[in-house]
Amino acid sequence: MEPNTVMIFFSLLFGLVFGSFLNVCIYRIPLNKSIVFPPSSCPSCGHRIKFYDNIPVLSYLLLRGKCRYCRAHISFHYPVVELLTGLLSMALFIRYGVSYQYILAFLFIITLVLISFIDLHHQIIPDILSIPGIFAGIAVSFIPGHVTWLDSLIGAVGGGGILYLIAVIFKKVTGKDGMGGGDVKLLAMIGAWVGWRALPFIILISSLSGIVIGGGALMMAGKGYRVRIPFGPFLSLGAIIYFFFGRQILGWYFHLFLV
Repeated sequence: MEPNTVMIFFSLLFGLVFGSFLNVCIYRIPLNKSIVFPPSSCPSCGHRIKFYDNIPVLSYLLLRGKCRYCRAHISFHYPVVELLTGLLSMALFIRYGVSYQYILAFLFIITLVLISFIDLHHQIIPDILSIPGIFAGIAVSFIPGHVTWLDSLIGAVGGGGILYLIAVIFKKVTGKDGMGGGDVKLLAMIGAWVGWRALPFIILISSLSGIVIGGGALMMAGKGYRVRIPFGPFLSLGAIIYFFFGRQILGWYFHLFLV
């Protein structure tokens, strides 16, 4: 079914609302709290947030980024997550329309967003997200129109194996831990969803973006400061870029050298 303007707009709204739920997950999952109960409240004063103060993006702007009751600052990542999820939902809906492909792709992409922001804030990638994500990716591969189950399985084993091998070599050479176990499981999850052929591109984009952004952060921090930058968000970024543009970028790259 071809999506029309109204349906595309509703896909944006759906993503914005789901992004608000992701913010709850980002805050509560690392603390082992329920994502359902109790209702949302201000982390500073504990006051329950009314529905009209919980409208995605709009409430943040109207309240000027502060709690209505204690005036404590509300992190800018809340509207960023909501807007990002909304835009990704709209982009996926434009591509797939009303279909199961939209639902599956949306679940995969929002899991990457969720993992990225948890890793940014807490320096962890919860197993409760990555491990079920691996099995979900393999299960989806049995549905026609996706990567084959063999590509998915090789992607999961190869993705996790590559980073694990890098982590082992890095520790032997430097004596320090370089790659966390969460990153290993995250790339295994990504490989299960997109297949092993996508892994070189994703690793390349993740590494390049990590060098550029990480190097910039280190320069801004100045000498004498140690900044720990998680790699999970860069892996997620590489996977999202591949999901939307990977085949076009690879096609352009090979055409450049073959013509």
